Amino acid sequence: MQELAQLEPLGRDIPQTKRGHERCLALLLSANELFLERGYDAVSLDDIVNHAGGSKASIYKFFGNKEGLFTAICDYRREQFFKDICVPFEQSKDDLRSYLIQTLINLKNHLVIPENAAFFRLIIEQTQRSPKLALYINEQGPKHIQMAIACALTKADELGIIQCEQPIYSAQLYFGIIRNIEWRILMGIPIQENDQETLEYFEYCVDRFLEGHQKV
Repeated sequence: MQELAQLEPLGRDIPQTKRGHERCLALLLSANELFLERGYDAVSLDDIVNHAGGSKASIYKFFGNKEGLFTAICDYRREQFFKDICVPFEQSKDDLRSYLIQTLINLKNHLVIPENAAFFRLIIEQTQRSPKLALYINEQGPKHIQMAIACALTKADELGIIQCEQPIYSAQLYFGIIRNIEWRILMGIPIQENDQETLEYFEYCVDRFLEGHQKV
């Protein structure tokens, strides 16, 4: 039931039965597969229903319309993507340097998965048409993970590990470390560096980042 539980915040009219959950999830996963395979515009609600079973009435009930279904897919994939990238920082067991390096490694490892990269490209395409969707995606994705790092930096500041007066700004600066890799992946440019070279790059950048947050 784990996958079904993760679906709960996604639909507009959440089904109350296990069978209803399964039908809702089947529609969502089928739409995700078809959108990635053919593109958003080339997929109709009939295509999704034929692929998943059920009826268009279920799509309208659970998601409102095609746009609502796509938004629900974004929510579902976001939960899958971010759930183990940026865990809360715990000073009792986490070294801040290692924590920051590992978060970058986790993010890069998720970005290079072909399906994830393809879906990000699909999101970029759709957000060009819908400012409302663009704002929603930014709030729930990039801004969400920036806030997680900002919280870690705030905690480290309170503990005297670093000096960080503007944790939001610092979190944005931190994620700039991976921006070049992220854009190359999204544009389909092969990553030339091996894992060791990427690790050395992350270590160098995080060290410079932490040096900039030491008390003077």
